[in-house]
Amino acid sequence: MDFNGRSGEMAVFVMVAQEGSLSAAARALRLTPSAVSRVIARTEHRLATRLLIRTTRAITFTAEGEVYLRGARRILADMAEVEEAIADQGVPKGRLRVSAALGHGRMAIVPLVAAFSARYPNIVVDLTLGDEVVDILGGQADVAIRFGHLPDSPLTARRIGDTGQVLVASPEYLRHHGTPQEPGDLLRHNCLRFNFHRAQPDWPFARNGSEFSLKISGNIECSSGEALAQLARLGAGIARIGEFTVAEDVQRGDLVPLLQSWNPGDREPIHAVFVGGTTMPARIRVFVDFLLEYHRI
Repeated sequence: MDFNGRSGEMAVFVMVAQEGSLSAAARALRLTPSAVSRVIARTEHRLATRLLIRTTRAITFTAEGEVYLRGARRILADMAEVEEAIADQGVPKGRLRVSAALGHGRMAIVPLVAAFSARYPNIVVDLTLGDEVVDILGGQADVAIRFGHLPDSPLTARRIGDTGQVLVASPEYLRHHGTPQEPGDLLRHNCLRFNFHRAQPDWPFARNGSEFSLKISGNIECSSGEALAQLARLGAGIARIGEFTVAEDVQRGDLVPLLQSWNPGDREPIHAVFVGGTTMPARIRVFVDFLLEYHRI
């Protein structure tokens, strides 16, 4: 690659961020550290701003550097996608980066990835499971599986399913603390909650066409549905979790559904989110189509 042009400068900058140092980036790019340093200095001079701060221990990015890094990743990804779309001539191949939540990914996405890879062996699926929200526009993933109602954004979203919520506790917990017979009884129980920003402190209920919510409390909060299910299995309290997360536990009897006649039946949508448009690579299109066809949770 010619590192004198702007795309080359971006590639060097992105590699420095990826490797964490100029010397490591130089090795990856087969350049000398001084050559990498000159490219960074030239970019900063052209933009008239400092992009990164170098110390003997680490490299940190300025606010302007973070903006440049996100844009560089996106532009380089777009360039690669355009070239791949032309070279592929519609044949799905290349690396597909997929991000999914830990519990849902393990139970629903991993089996689909196995079947998808058998159908499209020329696509390398790079699957990351975690509960953090990745920056798709910044180039951190090609497709992300997200729960709940989505904020407005330039991304394309396809609804691939939905899931309900269920209250559960372990038989051991219920033996020690009693089984709630109505929502008000939960005020005397330890309720396990999600800690991410969209989680509500109230749990919804409905009876005879009347809907209401109850503010619950407890001494454990967590970002992972699977972790909350494990805590519930261990007798730490009562949790309200996605049905798919605890289906196996309920079948085995490790967790007991509670207050089912009060369940409001609310459904949480599940979307595949990605960058759409006419230059969308075939590998993304066929993967989203596959999710729409076979996703069952």
